[in-house]
Amino acid sequence: MVNDVIQQVNSEGAEVCTLRRPQDALLCDMELTHRGTYYPLGYPVEFITNNMDVLQAAKESFGHGRLSRSSELLQIRVGVSSSGGGECPPEPARREYNHLYSLVADVNNQTLLDLRSGINFTWVTSAAVNNRIYFRYNFLEKAVYLLLGASVVTDLHAACVSKNQKGFLITGDSGAGKSTLAYACARAGWTYTSDDTSYLINESEVLRVIGHSHRARFRPSAKEMFPELRCFGQTPRLEGKPSIEVAISDLPVEKTSPEATVDFIVYLNRTSSAEGRLTRLPNGTATMRACRELYSAGEIRAKHERILQTLSEVPTYELQYCDLDQGILALERLSRGQ
Repeated sequence: MVNDVIQQVNSEGAEVCTLRRPQDALLCDMELTHRGTYYPLGYPVEFITNNMDVLQAAKESFGHGRLSRSSELLQIRVGVSSSGGGECPPEPARREYNHLYSLVADVNNQTLLDLRSGINFTWVTSAAVNNRIYFRYNFLEKAVYLLLGASVVTDLHAACVSKNQKGFLITGDSGAGKSTLAYACARAGWTYTSDDTSYLINESEVLRVIGHSHRARFRPSAKEMFPELRCFGQTPRLEGKPSIEVAISDLPVEKTSPEATVDFIVYLNRTSSAEGRLTRLPNGTATMRACRELYSAGEIRAKHERILQTLSEVPTYELQYCDLDQGILALERLSRGQ
């Protein structure tokens, strides 16, 4: 293999020649001199990078809390290069084989993860990092939650709120109203933990979940139900879905908690003629449905399926409702044991 010759000028103005090593194309010697530690879901994660904008993005995503649930430090390495032009990359394609996972947008923007060992590396361009929402959502947050999900938590497609010391996982098909009902409960004085995704703590003696209690995400149509959302602009599309992302501190919510017990699981069935009725579902329904929604493979999926067996004995209901007041009333009766 022939080395490329690079023409450079020294401090005295003289032209000098240096050789580019063949392995330079691998970016294997990129110096990552900047470090910062944040606590997504309460777990310590150190971000190591060559670009301070990466640490700013990490702060925006994870700088809302410092609660530490573990002494084991996860490290996320991100190298930023100027190659690739100025266009924002496309949404990454995701692939998994057993414990190996990749996120690939194009040749210059990709993440490789070993979900078993936690070893990972992300290569991105300046254009990707400069599009902050894109970078945070498609690379930074994905890498963190995939690695935490392979080791200490199991994610559930469910909102979470609490009332009378009872925690409710609110779940259902996309568009069933999980986020809006959870937020409506929070506006009515319930304790808010999560709007759409809750994370089951794998080794907890008591069944508990962690949520993103610092923010809420809504479909744009939620502005019709909640006037306070009308002043917030639309967030760039996340996974093809238009959304509004708002800090909970900017909303009329008095009670939040990053954790909650799992005392009830409620599947939403919203129809125009429903009357706010709860119907008990067979034991094991929650485990079966949660396993069906898993977005994992190989040994990681097998691990998640074992953990989700803990949901099999949790009282599980279907809520048939047509409006938010109906739903809140039905859930409140359940929280009182009625």
